[in-house]
Amino acid sequence: MNPRFLQIHTLASYPGALLNRDDVGFAKRLTFGGAVRTRISSQCLKRHWRTFEGKHAISELDLPETIRSRQTFQRLIVEPLIKEGVSPELAAAAAIRVRDHALGKNQDKADAKEAKEAKETKDAKGKQKAEGPAEVTTAQVVVLGTPEIAHLLELARTIASEAKDPKKVDDAAKKVLDKEAQKNLKALKMAGGVGAAMFGRMVTSDVLARGDAAVHVAHAITVHKEESETDYFSAIDDYVRDDGELGSGHIGNTELTSGLYYSYVVVDIPLLISNLEGTPAGDWLKADRTNAAALTARLIQLIATVSPGAKLGSTAPYSRALAMLVELGDEQPRTLANAFLQPVSAQKEGLLANSYRALGNHVAALDKMYGNDAARRFCGLDADPELLSNLGAAAGPTVPEMAAWVGEAIRTARVEKA
Repeated sequence: MNPRFLQIHTLASYPGALLNRDDVGFAKRLTFGGAVRTRISSQCLKRHWRTFEGKHAISELDLPETIRSRQTFQRLIVEPLIKEGVSPELAAAAAIRVRDHALGKNQDKADAKEAKEAKETKDAKGKQKAEGPAEVTTAQVVVLGTPEIAHLLELARTIASEAKDPKKVDDAAKKVLDKEAQKNLKALKMAGGVGAAMFGRMVTSDVLARGDAAVHVAHAITVHKEESETDYFSAIDDYVRDDGELGSGHIGNTELTSGLYYSYVVVDIPLLISNLEGTPAGDWLKADRTNAAALTARLIQLIATVSPGAKLGSTAPYSRALAMLVELGDEQPRTLANAFLQPVSAQKEGLLANSYRALGNHVAALDKMYGNDAARRFCGLDADPELLSNLGAAAGPTVPEMAAWVGEAIRTARVEKA
C-alpha cells in the first residue's frame, strides 16, 4: 500500500494554563456536541511547531526558510543594498520595483502612496524637514521563501546598478524585470520555503506561485466540558511593604483552564513531496522523498512534545502528549473527534481511561462500518490491550520509533499493516 495520507491523533493534558487567548484575553472556546469546550486554534499550533528551536526543530533541516513579514523588502532587500554602498533613495526605489513585480502594483495601495513620498519631520523651527525615503513595507504580512528573497535582491541590485540614479529606476526596471525574470522566479525550487511547503500560502500575484497546504491542522478541543476559573492575583510593592504599609502595587485577574485536548493533523504526502521537490503531485513516487520523510518524522516529534501557551512565566504550560495514534493509508482521511461528541466524564476510572475507551470504541465502530486498510501505530500511557485491539494498532512503539516508522514508509513509499 502506498502511504498517500498520514493522520496524527493526540491526547494531551494541560492543568491551570491559558494556552490560546481570544481578542479580549479569555481562553478560546468552541461548542461541540452541545457542550462548550476549550480549544487551541490551528494557527497557534502551527506557529509553535514551525518556529520551535531545539531538538527536532524544522530549522535544523537543510531546507530554505519561509519569512512571514510586512518588512521583508525593507530588511532583506533595502538594507543589504545600503550596506553595499547603494544610496537609501536608490535602494528603496529599486526595492519598490521588485516588490511590485513580485506582488503586483495593486497589492497594497496604502504602501505605494507612502513609498512615493519622503518621510517628513518638523525641525526646531517648525518647518518640514525631509528625512529620506519611507520604509518599503507591505500592507499585509507577505509569505516569501529565502530563494525568492535572494532572487528579488539580485534583481534589485541589478536595477540599482543599471539606474545609478533614483530618477532613472523605471527605465532600468523595464529592462531587468522582463518575462525572463518572471520565468526565473517561477522556476525556483522550493521557492516559498519549508513553511509554505507545509502550511501553504495565498497570493494574488501572477509571478509568485500560490501553494496549497500539505499539512492540515484542526483546532484542538477538550474531550470534556470546559473547566475554567478566574485567577485573582496581586503584585506586591517591595518598598511599600518594607515601610510597613499593607496592600499591593497591582491587583488583577485572568482566566485559567485545564483540559485533556484531542488534536488532529493530516499530511497529504504526495502534495508535500510536490511542494518540496517541485514535481507534480501525481509523480510523487518518482521523486526524491528524503526531505519529506525527514520533515514528517520531525513533525510527529514536535506535535508530541512542543506545547503552545500564553502566560509562560506564570503557568509553565509545558506538557507532552499522553497518547498518539498515527495512521498511514491511501483513503480519504477522517477525524476521530466524534469519539468525544458526547463529553467524556472523569467518573469511575478517570478521564484518561474513559477517553481511551471512547476513542477505541469509536475506531472499532468505524472499522466495522467502513473497513480499514490503514496501517496504525499507537503509544500511550496506561493503555490496556482492549484499547489496542479496538484501534487495530501495533502495540507499544515509542514516539521516536513511531516517527522513524513513518519516515521509512515515506522514503520507501510502501507501508504494510501490522
